Amino acid sequence: MKKITVLLADDHTLLREGCRMMLEFEDDFEVVGEAHDGRAAVDLAKKLHPDVVLMDISMPSLNGLEATRQIHKAAPTTKVLMLSAHSDDMYVQSATDSGAVGFLLKQSSGNETCRAIREVHQGKMFFSPAIARHFNRVNQPLPAYAGRLSPKAVRLTSRETEVLQLVAEGNVNKQTAAKLGINVKTVEKHREHIMAKLDIHHTAGLTRYAINAGFVESNVQLLTV
Repeated sequence: MKKITVLLADDHTLLREGCRMMLEFEDDFEVVGEAHDGRAAVDLAKKLHPDVVLMDISMPSLNGLEATRQIHKAAPTTKVLMLSAHSDDMYVQSATDSGAVGFLLKQSSGNETCRAIREVHQGKMFFSPAIARHFNRVNQPLPAYAGRLSPKAVRLTSRETEVLQLVAEGNVNKQTAAKLGINVKTVEKHREHIMAKLDIHHTAGLTRYAINAGFVESNVQLLTV
């Protein structure tokens, strides 16, 4: 029997190790790699082409939403199952807009996690029961995925999203440039474009936007410069 190959992407080592141990107990899974941030997840997905990526939504350097978007383009046969402690409607919608085919809460049981991976591998969408119940309670359909990225998800380019996240994490232009391997003037130009597109003209506003969009954790300190 051909096993379902899985890539684990989460910045918490303990969670990755726990997931690996859990999946290795199952006969039909093979964990082929682990990534500590979104950038590493994209690189490994391009190299390994796993069947499923279990992707944390909030990670440093490159968040799970942008990583999913890049994986969708670079390895379209790979299915991304988003993982988060947050069940807000906006997070769920942002995940599917970015190309994820499911949304799993971190509070989920091992059995539920395995079922989610199997279902998305089979071409189905999967949402944690708590999320499905919430959408049903408010009489709202679950987010759908039509096999292409939502126009809303591509309002910012990939590079602009990377710059936005690094800025929101407190990096000054010089640090952002060094981490992305570009020059400072290019970072400044990207910031100008981001502010113009979002109609936000200060760093604190950009940080709030990044938090609300799920690009960074909500405990990031707001800067006022």
